[in-house]
Amino acid sequence: MNDLAEIISQNEDRLRTEWIGTMSASVERTDLISKAEINEQCASILKEIVEGVKTSGSGNLSGAGWNGARELLTAISASRARQGFSPTDVAIFVLSLRQPLFVVIRDKVGKTPDLLFETIGAATQLLDKLAMITNEAYIATREELIMRQQQELLELSTPVVKLWDGILALPIIGTLDSARTQVVMESLLQAVVATNSRYAIIDITGVPTVDTLVAQHLLKTITAARLMGAECIISGVRPQIAQTIVHLGINLEDVITKAKLSDAFGLALQRSGRAVVKTAAATAANPLSGFFGKREE
Repeated sequence: MNDLAEIISQNEDRLRTEWIGTMSASVERTDLISKAEINEQCASILKEIVEGVKTSGSGNLSGAGWNGARELLTAISASRARQGFSPTDVAIFVLSLRQPLFVVIRDKVGKTPDLLFETIGAATQLLDKLAMITNEAYIATREELIMRQQQELLELSTPVVKLWDGILALPIIGTLDSARTQVVMESLLQAVVATNSRYAIIDITGVPTVDTLVAQHLLKTITAARLMGAECIISGVRPQIAQTIVHLGINLEDVITKAKLSDAFGLALQRSGRAVVKTAAATAANPLSGFFGKREE
């Protein structure tokens, strides 16, 4: 529809000004984007719309003439998703052009009812399709951000702590699924190689339940660590978890288990040829140490 392209091309400045005004009345997000940037984006989109309508028509936005408009809208939507705009903000960005464009169309071809009806119908379908492009790009970017944040949370929730030379601890909090097991395994193996550790304590105090699937994930991690030359000790085995393991018939006979992290740490020290003792000097310097508990060196 060359008439629509000509109307937009001849009234770009007016459309841009009224478009920004309508957009500002609907949603004002100057905290996230400057007015100069909005003005530049609107001007660029209007030019790409004119090019798309002239080259490929207004009905088929998959044509080559719309490549520039699609890429521009996708980039803008993705950028706004990362900046924290809501889905409504992104949708309004394109749909705010509808009223100013309809007014301009009416002023230009209002005396010809058939042409007016045809041009407004084409403009409506065009803006709806452009809005769909922005929404799809926004959703895709948000999903990507959510997946990245989930991955970062998994990495943060599985810290590998060096307790002593050659002894690592991996506290696990929450449930273990396949994705998290992969992160746990990678973190532990990287730490084993980096520190040349021979013992790794996997503490499951923060794991609410241990079923067959969780046990399988633990065994996979232990097997991988053994292949790297590190022996694993599972600590934090509560009575409820012990009963569940027995009831499910999970075979942990080849795995060393302890009720407390301190017990597992003590065993790792013992196997590595070390011992924690209370020195006489420490007792003399702190007579109340016996009251508050043993001090371990």
